[in-house]
Amino acid sequence: MIQGIDHLNVVVTDMDRSLKFYCGVLGFAKTKEAQLSGEWIERIVGLKAVRAHALFVEAPRGGPRIELLKYEAPTGVALAENSRANTIGLRHFALRVSDIVAMVAKLRAAGVEVFSDPVLVPSGVVEFEAGARKTLVYFLDPDGVIIELAEYK
Repeated sequence: MIQGIDHLNVVVTDMDRSLKFYCGVLGFAKTKEAQLSGEWIERIVGLKAVRAHALFVEAPRGGPRIELLKYEAPTGVALAENSRANTIGLRHFALRVSDIVAMVAKLRAAGVEVFSDPVLVPSGVVEFEAGARKTLVYFLDPDGVIIELAEYK
């Protein structure tokens, strides 16, 4: 039986840059770090000669961890299509925020590519909390991963 989401994985090209983004800009905290290599990880990921650096970050109020993973070997490729919202497969993850306008201003000040100004979801489209209105915005992390901000008021 599924108990919950343990973590999300984001493969990165520059661990220092990603750590500065996720911790410095978004406010996550680094919790654990590991070097990955050997037959056990090769079996799990289905790749040979794996050498990778894993770093976990968590939001201030908890929730699923994000595993930032930098493959030293074998290296992967970046596909521009993965930064488009309609590409098939896992396409984004969402972070709940208390002040979406302030967060978007912080992202833009840091030079982050934000898709639009925050958008209020029309009433009746989807309601997760009684009477709450949902506001959303998408932006890209340093490697082009789509992240959504969600605010409920």
